[in-house]
Amino acid sequence: MEQLKILVVDDESRMRKLVKDFLSIKGFTVVEAADGEEAVDVFFEQKDIVLIILDVMMPKMDGWETLRTIRKYSQVPIIMLTARGEERDELQGFDLGVDEYISKPFSPKILVARVEAILRRSNAVPADEVEVGGICIDKAAHQVTIDGANIDLSFKEFELLAYFLENQGIALSREKILNNVWNYDYFGDARTIDTHVKKLRSKMGDKGEYIKTIWGMGYKFEVSQ
Repeated sequence: MEQLKILVVDDESRMRKLVKDFLSIKGFTVVEAADGEEAVDVFFEQKDIVLIILDVMMPKMDGWETLRTIRKYSQVPIIMLTARGEERDELQGFDLGVDEYISKPFSPKILVARVEAILRRSNAVPADEVEVGGICIDKAAHQVTIDGANIDLSFKEFELLAYFLENQGIALSREKILNNVWNYDYFGDARTIDTHVKKLRSKMGDKGEYIKTIWGMGYKFEVSQ
């Protein structure tokens, strides 16, 4: 992977190190900032930062003000981290141009997965192939293999599986799945997702268990350890 540069902003050095270690393993270059003022300086000094992971609660300049300042000049993807899970914080973040919003504590592996997904969407990382838990999706060829064996999927089953893999470990509501796989202008019954998931699971064999049902909400793709 090309050495893409990510800025990690958090006043806790242990948190910065944790995130940096996991991102470095995946081949990213990581630069750090301990507060919002330093983050703004680093961002504008280094022109090749492709994504920012930004904590909310920081001294000197908090995450919201840092976000506002950067958004005046750049649409670089930004993931906000916060210890608070209140809905109004999340809505404020999206209103200000946040790409993802993750509450502490979080799994570093999930954070890395979200980073990779955002960079694929922004075309910073090629998205032609995605591989998780023995399941490999080749988007260019529109082909899926499981442990090396080809799997025959319909177009929507393919799109649904790709969406699950790109959002592994993330709880996805039926509405969110409809919006992203069937597009925002789809007004059909959300139960169509359940039908497609049932068919997809049956075609995936034992790997179908990776698609977990979240009762009353939707689904989560999670590879068993």
